[in-house]
Amino acid sequence: MRIALDAMGGDFAPREIVRGGVEAASKLKGVASVILVGVESAIREELARCNGARMGDRIRIVHASENVGMDETPAVAVRRKKDASINRCMELLKSSEADAVVAAGNSGAVVASAVFNLGRIPGVARPAIATILPTRARPLLLLDAGANTDCQAEWLAQFAIMGSVYSQAVLHQANPVLGLLSIGTEDCKGNEVTKKAFGLIQHAGVNFRGNVEGHDLFIGKTDVVVCDGFVGNVVLKTTESVAHAIGHWMKEEFVRHPVRVLGALLLKGALTAMKHRMDPEVYGGAPLLGVAGNVIITHGASTHRAIYHAVRVAATAAHNNVSGVIAERIAAAGDFGLSKDG
Repeated sequence: MRIALDAMGGDFAPREIVRGGVEAASKLKGVASVILVGVESAIREELARCNGARMGDRIRIVHASENVGMDETPAVAVRRKKDASINRCMELLKSSEADAVVAAGNSGAVVASAVFNLGRIPGVARPAIATILPTRARPLLLLDAGANTDCQAEWLAQFAIMGSVYSQAVLHQANPVLGLLSIGTEDCKGNEVTKKAFGLIQHAGVNFRGNVEGHDLFIGKTDVVVCDGFVGNVVLKTTESVAHAIGHWMKEEFVRHPVRVLGALLLKGALTAMKHRMDPEVYGGAPLLGVAGNVIITHGASTHRAIYHAVRVAATAAHNNVSGVIAERIAAAGDFGLSKDG
């Protein structure tokens, strides 16, 4: 698979992006080449630092003279900066010169560029950002995580289909269990949108368990949870904050007494394993589902490890034709009564 990588996106671009791309191209068997998109001189400088210039056809460079900053209005910047690196990435995907795109940095710009350059899958009302959360048993896919702050019930039903396809193809869940995030598990609980969505999802051809509450998310009995982007983003940010707080509290308590320090040393292996399990970088970023192509969005503060895993996931999504399968499932499900403009 050929992965187009926005070398200029993210807090540590281009160094960490280029380094992660080189590692992916050298170690991942499913990646035929990584296409680094951005200012060529800056990319070549970083390639020299990590010996990436020796990799021949496994690394390509596509020059782009502009990039979209974190402080810019996404849609405006994407339309104004025609030669932005994220636009060039999407053009490579659209022209079949790349099989997937990986981008860090301004997630709004990635969504805007994908919609502007690739368009939505026929029948999809709105694309959704899906994010992966660790649970007791297996990874949980939560969508939408921020692309659509206000949603119609019909959109949530489509998110259910898209999330189920991704969970099956990339997270290897044979028959993903799906839940609708609400304020109670009873069928009648929720606001008007979620109550209507409940009925639509029942007929969406997915393995629907019904409503789930916030405390159900990390138990590990659900593979996909659907909600609007406002709620999803709050869940994501709260989860990240709690994880950081727990880490801080544990360090603080372990050093309060010499005996606790000894205990921490004895538990070092378990603590390292737990930290790895909670590390968002190993899950490979957030897929943008519903656009006509495979696009992975990583955190703005992504290191080379995060980029490596994002390229890995992008290659898996492209290999399993996630975008194409979503198109087939959406077409089979019908439009749930959506108007032509979504």
